[in-house]
Amino acid sequence: MPPRKTALKPQLRNVAALLNREAPAEAEQVEQSSQSASLDKIHLPTKQPRRFFDADKLAQLIASVKEHGILEPLLVRPLKDGEYELVAGERRLRAAREVGLEAVPIVVRELDDRQAIQVALIENLQREDLNPVEETDAVLDLLAISLEITREEVTSLFYQAHRAKHRGQALGQNVLSQLETVQNVMAGVGRFSIDSFRSSRLPLLNLPENVLNVLRQGKLEYTKAQAIARVKDEGQRSKLLKQAITKNLSLNEIKAAIKELAPAVEPTHEKVLVERLGEIGKRLRKSETWGNRKKRERITKLLTELDQLTTEI
Repeated sequence: MPPRKTALKPQLRNVAALLNREAPAEAEQVEQSSQSASLDKIHLPTKQPRRFFDADKLAQLIASVKEHGILEPLLVRPLKDGEYELVAGERRLRAAREVGLEAVPIVVRELDDRQAIQVALIENLQREDLNPVEETDAVLDLLAISLEITREEVTSLFYQAHRAKHRGQALGQNVLSQLETVQNVMAGVGRFSIDSFRSSRLPLLNLPENVLNVLRQGKLEYTKAQAIARVKDEGQRSKLLKQAITKNLSLNEIKAAIKELAPAVEPTHEKVLVERLGEIGKRLRKSETWGNRKKRERITKLLTELDQLTTEI
């Protein structure tokens, strides 16, 4: 029997390793040569890990580009008619456009969709440029491409694995194969395990939309955002969200503010009945009802029934 083929584990510890592994040996020298391209020939990808760019950091890069130019080439992959799709280096591209450069240095590589998003993800993760939501979106996109399924199916796979592990259930061979691929990709990213990604990242996508938007813009740490998301009232949540950003509230300050927002705890049904009984007792002590024989007999009967009920309890 021929030996079973094992899945290739993507060693994605750095961008250079991925590019060198994926490049055909005979074309490597040509593909790694640097050249330049007009800015209007470089297009942004339809899927990219980054959605938010810190204004201060971008301003610093623009100042550097004005003084020194683009020092590190942009990584692109070729399209038709001499045009290119950006793979890595969007901050540099934005800075070049802001400065008014006509062309930038590029490195052209032949990459498919999976390889392109792998490179973009790893490059951003290594630079620690992604906020938690962008990071989560990027990993899900990468897994969807690697498994050739939708993001929703990827998310379902994580929870399916968790339920099976928790209940001691066996998984089918197809699911096990998919989980092996997930584990390999996670190992390549070098930041999560299957369990840690499910528990710490996937819940972020269920946050209220206004909280998610703030996270995607990098305006608030996700631990603070998660706390604010527990506020059910949309108006109160929006107000607290704004305060947390403008006043740079600490997590403890946010929790204290949430505690103040919380409505008074409604008394339990049992407590209400006991309090009601106490009020009736006070009225009875002051009432002239006892002078009325029929009323006195009725009260006595009711108290007897109540005594019997509480004794049975």
